Formats: sequence, C-alpha cells, structure tokens
Amino acid sequence: MLENVWYPCSLAAKKLGIRESQLSELREYIYFKPGIHWRSSPLGQIKPWSPEAIYNVNACKVVINKYNLLKINQIAA
Repeated sequence: MLENVWYPCSLAAKKLGIRESQLSELREYIYFKPGIHWRSSPLGQIKPWSPEAIYNVNACKVVINKYNLLKINQIAA
C-alpha cells in the first residue's frame, strides 16, 4: 500500500521530531531541495496566494540523518 509522504509543516516537524522553525531553516539553508524534499501546496487556495510548503518526510529524514542535523540543532539549542 502506498503511504502519503507529503505533510504540511506542522505534521512534518512532528514526524521528524523537530520544531517547525527548524524545518523552515533547513529549507531556507538549502538542505532540502524543492520538488524532492518540499513543494508548494496551492490546493484550495485562490490566487494571489502565499503557498504553504509541504514536506516529503521520508526524503527529509535521509538528509537529516546524512548530515547529523538533529545533533547539530541540539547543540545549538
């Protein structure tokens, strides 16, 4: 069975065990690539819109583990 891997920021952060602000920072600092790790979600939004980012939790986990980002964030926090 196929599982939905795309989640809004709040649910993705919860599944990844990080804060929403950390998730946004990882996107802004280019750890997460558009289209692979996150994308815009315009569904149900009328233009002009400010799209909400949705995240591929499985792909994000790979990056977090590869770069030990949780350990870095725990030290900085």
